[in-house]
Amino acid sequence: MALKHLSILLFLFSFLGVDAAVFTLQNRCKGKIWPGILTAAGKPQLMEGGLELRPGQTISITAPKGWSGRLWGRRGCSFDSSCNDTCITGDCGGKLKCGGAGGALPATLAEFTLDSPMDFYDVSLVDGYSMPVSIFPSGGTGICKAVTCLSDLNHRCPKGLELRKNGGKIVGCKSACIVFNKTEFCCTGAFNSPKTCQPTNYSKVFKAACPQAYSYAYDDSSSTFTCQGANYLIRFC
Repeated sequence: MALKHLSILLFLFSFLGVDAAVFTLQNRCKGKIWPGILTAAGKPQLMEGGLELRPGQTISITAPKGWSGRLWGRRGCSFDSSCNDTCITGDCGGKLKCGGAGGALPATLAEFTLDSPMDFYDVSLVDGYSMPVSIFPSGGTGICKAVTCLSDLNHRCPKGLELRKNGGKIVGCKSACIVFNKTEFCCTGAFNSPKTCQPTNYSKVFKAACPQAYSYAYDDSSSTFTCQGANYLIRFC
């Protein structure tokens, strides 16, 4: 009987997410943002893929054990009563709830793979830059370093990579892969290995702005971080 009760308790603890991580999203930007969330295939969606955050607002989301996916910030959205519109950056098909759709590039990404067996996390500029994003782990074991990307890369975006809207204002900085679609910038084809795909003059600008963030596909040595059993604050701006 005791063994049966123990099995029931273990099931309930698993169902209630005892082993889950808590993501706390915080908006430090001057205006509203609309975080988007893309979950890896086979994993449950969080918040149906999107939400609104007012300046200074925080919201906590529980991610189940083994969750994997990415988060990014959207700007310049104005959703109607049906939650349909197009955001200036990070748009996911004109919906408030991205529902499995990724964000339009460029976008600064916070990426996570939990319980594999460690948590792996990073801030990535491989798909370009849209806003400052930082990750702060808490309560975990291991190295558990904070990852910060605080610079406004839009002010130093290399010529030709700028995303301009609102009368020519730079609202994002595209990756060289997006703009030029060449194998040496995308780390594809003959450049699909750490030895052949090296930093470019473009990725070096991204790296100088945010030294802890991924600046190109094989920037693993200085840009992948691990922790175990932590919760994570994801700060925008």
